[in-house]
Amino acid sequence: MEHTQTYDGSTDPDQDDSGSAESRSGAGRLVGSDRVLAVLKQLARYPDGVGLEELTRVIGSPKPTVHRALGALRRAGLADQDARGRYLLGDEFLRMAFAHHEARPEHVRLRPLLQTLAVRFGETAHYAVLDGREVVYRAKVDPPTGAVRLTSTVGGRNPAHATGVGKVLLAHELDTLDAVRRWIGGTPLERRTPQTLCTAEELHRALETTRQRGYAVDDQENETGVNCLALPVHATSPTSPSGAVSVSALTYRTPLRSLVDAVDEIRAALGPLSAPHRPVRPRTP
Repeated sequence: MEHTQTYDGSTDPDQDDSGSAESRSGAGRLVGSDRVLAVLKQLARYPDGVGLEELTRVIGSPKPTVHRALGALRRAGLADQDARGRYLLGDEFLRMAFAHHEARPEHVRLRPLLQTLAVRFGETAHYAVLDGREVVYRAKVDPPTGAVRLTSTVGGRNPAHATGVGKVLLAHELDTLDAVRRWIGGTPLERRTPQTLCTAEELHRALETTRQRGYAVDDQENETGVNCLALPVHATSPTSPSGAVSVSALTYRTPLRSLVDAVDEIRAALGPLSAPHRPVRPRTP
């Protein structure tokens, strides 16, 4: 689930940000930049374009402020306006994003692997990294056939505790119950489905199991009807994973048991990116 963040408006909507006394300070310039970035991020949510009125409402800033931000983005080629007057991401932004993504080392190294897994299982293969309490998908390959596919996207996020890729990466960082409790802190874990692990004790046990067997599973914990198996990827270090690869499958098409039975095959496909699995001895919380 995506949450829309609301940004504070300017104190004087009729005065240009760049001309106010506040904006001449470092803090004022940062606020102005934050507004421009907020508009840019919101545009990405509207591939068919969005009107100024709706964008103003979502951002929570005065219309002149949002309009000035759009003007700055248009001058830089990062936003555009179609024949209907609706705003959308500009071609220059898309060019930079695609060029950067295609040149990323993990994308270049892992895409052939993801293609192999997608063809082998007829399901979606992902590469993801850990970012705080979430995982971010850096690469995705859909199966070559099959009418039903997953809605995940490159750059998309999911709660780490509810995903296989998240749990396999958390297992390398949170090795005690106290560590899990500190990671959760005062913000309860989101329950995505009835299967989601939402207590420190549940998550700790799952991470212990993950360390023992060297892989993690998502048994319909993030989305009902979808399961996955994930393994760590060691692209830069033999001891610390740089990310994780998963095969995410529709349960009616590929049961979780089928993925677990093929774990050695998946590990072999990783080749040198897969560190040798050595089961660890459980630690006392």
